[in-house]
Amino acid sequence: MSDLFDRVSSDQDFFTKLLGKIPGFDGYIERGNRRVADKLLRETVAARYEGHWARLSQVQRDMIRQGDISNLADVEAAAIKLRQFVDRIKTAAYGYSSFFDAVKINKMDLARVYEYDLALLETGEEVGRAIDHLEASIGSDGLTAAMRNMITVSQGCVDAFEKRNEVMMGTAQSDI
Repeated sequence: MSDLFDRVSSDQDFFTKLLGKIPGFDGYIERGNRRVADKLLRETVAARYEGHWARLSQVQRDMIRQGDISNLADVEAAAIKLRQFVDRIKTAAYGYSSFFDAVKINKMDLARVYEYDLALLETGEEVGRAIDHLEASIGSDGLTAAMRNMITVSQGCVDAFEKRNEVMMGTAQSDI
């Protein structure tokens, strides 16, 4: 997850990439659209990660059916992190109106917010690959490493969302 933001650098800017990830997303450009755009973004991110959480829950059920209960605690740790992330996305206030109303956001901070928004969407692909690897590793010697990776990736989702919130509230201590 430490190289997460290296992946998103290319010829397109972050806003353009973000627009491509969510149909109908207008962004935060117009003051009146900020709340609507943020709500659409959150709903899209939450729905995608909800699907990942459901897949991970299915992996747990498969492990139980196969009698592999000794590894359930590690898979549960990853599932809890994903659930925590989805819940934070769903319950955070839409639009950050106090931030946008009280402080004029500068272009640099807005660009950082777009980076985090794009990273949250692109990290979903990484989560999906981690679940694929976990499923493929059940019953093999690679299961421990796959579980460790799943936990790390899941925690990275929570961390990325917290860093985005820090930027939105003006408390970020370090760059993306």
